[in-house]
Formats: sequence, C-alpha cells, structure tokens
Amino acid sequence: RPRRYPRGDNGGRMIPISKVQSGPAARRSAWAVWTCAPHRVFFLPGALQLVASMLLMGWDIGGRTLGLWPAPQWSMPPAWAHAWLMVYGLFPWFIFGFALTAVPNWTGVRPTRAEWLAAGLPMIAGILLFYAGVLTSREVAVAGGVLHLAGWVIGTAALTRIVFTAEGRDPQGVAIVVLLWTGAIGTAAFLLAIATLRADWLAFAREGGLWLVLLPVFLVVNHRMIPFFSSRVLSGYALYRPAFSIPFLGAACATHYLLESASLAEWTWVADAPMAAGVGWLAWKWGLTQSFRARLLAMLHVSLVMLAAALAFSAVASLAALAGHPGIFGRGPLHLLAVGYLAAMTFGMVSRVSLGHSGRALEADAVTWYGFLALVAVGVTRALADLAVLPAGARSALLGLAALAWIAIVAGWAARFVPIYLSPRSDGREG
Repeated sequence: RPRRYPRGDNGGRMIPISKVQSGPAARRSAWAVWTCAPHRVFFLPGALQLVASMLLMGWDIGGRTLGLWPAPQWSMPPAWAHAWLMVYGLFPWFIFGFALTAVPNWTGVRPTRAEWLAAGLPMIAGILLFYAGVLTSREVAVAGGVLHLAGWVIGTAALTRIVFTAEGRDPQGVAIVVLLWTGAIGTAAFLLAIATLRADWLAFAREGGLWLVLLPVFLVVNHRMIPFFSSRVLSGYALYRPAFSIPFLGAACATHYLLESASLAEWTWVADAPMAAGVGWLAWKWGLTQSFRARLLAMLHVSLVMLAAALAFSAVASLAALAGHPGIFGRGPLHLLAVGYLAAMTFGMVSRVSLGHSGRALEADAVTWYGFLALVAVGVTRALADLAVLPAGARSALLGLAALAWIAIVAGWAARFVPIYLSPRSDGREG
C-alpha cells in the first residue's frame, strides 16, 4: 500500500518533514542536495532555461532585427524554435517542479526519488540537445525534443499514479494530470512539425500548448493556491473558490483555441472578453488590495491582474479585426499574456515555493520584488513593440529594450535562487 499521511490544515494532506539533521549526515554532496526533492530537480534547470532562452533570442534580435552583430544560423525558422522553447521548453520545468511537490500534499501519496529523477534527467539532456540542434541540424533538435518528451511522459505518469492511488480524487490534481497528458500530445505534434516543416502541425501544437495546456494549468493552480496563500497571510480572510470558475475558464480557453484554429481570430473576443471579466472578478474577490501587505503575495495577485489585462487586450484586438482592422496590435496580446502573466506568475510562485521549501523566510527581497515589477513592465513594453502604428525604428528599439531587460531581470533572479537549489535547507530539515 502507498504511504498516506494525515490531512493538513489546508484541506489537503501534509507529508511530514523528517527530523532535523546535524553533524556529518547533514554535510551532503551537491548532487545529493539537488536531487533530494522534486522542486530542486526541476526549478534549477528551469531557472537556467529562463536565462538561456532569452540569451538566444537576444542574440537573434540583436543580429537579425537590430543589425548589431551577425545573427545565428538557425536549422529551422527562428519563430518555430522560439515557440517551442517558450511553450514546451520553459514553463513545464516549473509546472512539474510545483506539481510533484504540491499534488502529493493534496493527495497524501508521495513520488519516489527514482520517479522525479527519471523525469527530470531526460528533460535536461533533451533541452541541451535541442539547443545544440537549433544551431546545427533539425534532426539533432528533434532528438533532443524526443528525450525531453520522454521525461515529460515519465513525470506525468508519476503524477497520474499519485492522483489515482490516493483515496478519493483530488479535482485539481486530476485536472493537472489531464492537461499534462494533453501537453505531451502537443509537444509530440510540435516535434513532428519541426521534423517535416509542416506549418499546420506547428499551429496546432503552438496554439494548443498555450490555450489547452499552459493557461489552463496556471488557472487551476491559481484557483487552488492564491486563496490558500492569501489565507495564510491576511487575517480574517475568507476563502473564495467558486465551483463554476474553473469549468467556465477552461471552456473559454478551449473556445479561443477552436476559433483561432478555424482562422476566426476576429471572433475570439467571444471567449476572451468574458474570461477577462471572470479573471478580474477573481482577482478582486481574492483580495488584490490587501495583498500588498506581503510582497510575495502581491506578486501573485498582480500577475492575475495582468492576465485580465492581456485577455481584455486580446478581445480588443479581435474586435478590431472584426471591424476591418486586423493586425494593428500584432502579437501584442500574446506577448502580454506570456510575459505579463505566465512569466510573472512563474516568477512569483516559484519564488514563494523556493523560499518556503528551503527553510527561509517568506519575504521577497529587493531583487525579487523589483525584478518582478520590472518583468511586468517588460511584458507591457514587448506588447507595445508590436503596435503597427509605431514607426519601425521605435518598434525595434522597444523590442531590443525588452530583450535586454528580460535578460538582466532573469539573470539576477537566477543568481538569487539557483544557489538555493544546491544548498541544504537553512533550518536543517530534509527537502
């Protein structure tokens, strides 16, 4: 029988922490420390990937768009590589690190060290090979993507075991598992697109990865964790998790995807406008104004507001297309969604989990707080760079500024948190 643990005060089940270690037993190798918990195994390469992906894009933007240096020679269209690295090669590190840490607390069933290593190590090898492939050959990139996908499947299988072995069926855990299996299909389709240079497969995988995987996963996690985290900080806080919100938001995401897939971008406002209103309502009900009492909490709430703004922007762009003015905002709504919400929410959520699971105080220092605010500003800047009404020179300058700022922000954040994943907990506990 799988080990089970008593229910905790968050409505889930808490896994007990082992006794404090001291003396020689506490002095472990960096490998032992890094691999002792799933969030360490996935967050470390995720943090490095944040920096690496932006360095690669900065190299390309500086060379191909700004003419500052020779541009890299790509083995595939640069936009394809960028899309895979962002949709399937970046955020899943943090999703798996979080899920393999939190879902066991929700269900009372632990993953094994063998499971999270069997998932994480192929993903690491795969992303390294993919980077080599984008600059050498598509075959190498696809091989790296297949390795990455193998780790993805192993990690999702581990989560499936955890969720369906537990007593009862945790609804958020089930949702995350279903969405991650959907993501495995999407990344396989993307690799097929790269191997065959099929643009139709690319569109299916890219849009599906965003609207059917990433955004729904983030919404499920937000729905579970933002009220919970708020209740731990704000006195007299009343948990608000309406049962209709996740089905409603999930249906809206699917509707947007179906409309965009049918080349009906001028009608995606039908999904985006109600979704923007729904997310804005949740942001208000979950205590946006009170959240600024704690910076780490405010980061989550502000990110949610940015999602509402991005969806509203997307609705306006869709209505403009319906009125006969397509493309005036370019891919601005997408970039505001990706940077202003997905990246910013990752920044906030991973910072909180990393500090809490390293035994440190749940307080955002200046690097974390101002880096987060700057990242939100980068999202706005990147969206402005797509405005068709701006002169080409201004758009290029904004694009370069956004890329440079992104690199500086994530490099500073990674320098702050990467050492945490390689160091024992400051309180001497395991994990």
